[in-house]
Amino acid sequence: MNDSMLLFSTLALVTVATPGPTTLLALNHGARHGVGAALPGVGGAVLSDAVLIAAVAAGLGSLLATSAAAFELLRWTGVAYLAWLGWRLLHTQEAASAPHDEATAAARRERPAAVFRRSFTVAATNPKGYLFFSALLPSFIALNEPLGPQYALLAVVFAGIDGAVLLGYALAGAAGARRFGAGAQRRIDQASGLALLVLAGGMALWRRDAP
Repeated sequence: MNDSMLLFSTLALVTVATPGPTTLLALNHGARHGVGAALPGVGGAVLSDAVLIAAVAAGLGSLLATSAAAFELLRWTGVAYLAWLGWRLLHTQEAASAPHDEATAAARRERPAAVFRRSFTVAATNPKGYLFFSALLPSFIALNEPLGPQYALLAVVFAGIDGAVLLGYALAGAAGARRFGAGAQRRIDQASGLALLVLAGGMALWRRDAP
């Protein structure tokens, strides 16, 4: 497995760097609340990586691949949550002309637990994540060696790359908000909300047997 770790890391980087629900949330959290306040969301996404890989190691990925009922339940939960998040961002009312001093920013800042929960739930309710890891991880597992440490190492590598990429998105969101002000925050809200609704629609139309 050591010889293929570079390939796994490359695949992980390409996967997590591609814009998706968690990257959009990291960008939005960074723009609205700053990098520090976005860190719980990064932590939630990183924890979800460990949970998904552990679930796949325990056989949940295979269950979702074979059980239509389990797959549909998880899929529609994810669709509903993404759609709700997208609707909320599209309807966020934040006056561009309102003062943005430290006291105002602190009052508007969300609780870390809410930011954490949002990012974790988005990833944990996406059946594509389980099926993706179910397809990817076996290629990097040596069956003649203990499985637990191998899955743990892959989880640490993937989560580390995911955390670094999401931190980059949060930094980009915060930098855009600082440079362009409240107008940029509102545009990021609208773009993120629309993108999440599109992703929700895509998940609603997606099927396990889709190419």
